[in-house]
Amino acid sequence: MTLDEPLLTRLADWRPAGPGPHGFRSGLARPGWSLTATADQADALSCRLAELTVDGPAPGAACTAAALTQQADRLARRVTGLLEPLRLIEVDAARAEALLRSEKPAVRGDELYYYELLLRGEHSSTLRRYKATRAGGRREAVPYALTHEAIAKLAADLADEE
Repeated sequence: MTLDEPLLTRLADWRPAGPGPHGFRSGLARPGWSLTATADQADALSCRLAELTVDGPAPGAACTAAALTQQADRLARRVTGLLEPLRLIEVDAARAEALLRSEKPAVRGDELYYYELLLRGEHSSTLRRYKATRAGGRREAVPYALTHEAIAKLAADLADEE
């Protein structure tokens, strides 16, 4: 896999001003695919993201549960640049969605931190990070930092580029 050099340049040049959130959108090296990010901060090397989405062209046919499961399993193996590896949690065939989460959440005191990747069909995926207390209760979306290189690798992984 080769990192998307134009994407790296666009990310390095992106300097949103003022308080966030700020939006970023860029095409990817794979034709028809794009990356959309919402960030609190961005600098020359990294972004503090609230959400990252990679979208591709909508497929001509409906996504089967078997194809979605296969895609989710493949992404769980491919996405290696996050703090925790991902694993498939569930597939909702009726909605054509698959949910992947951190295999083992990070623990900080009484709080758990984990990634959640929502795969919609075989053409769209959104990554967020959450925090929850070990005792249960409500979870809360939290920002997460990724370097530009990690973002480019993640984009290639989610676009399923070989």
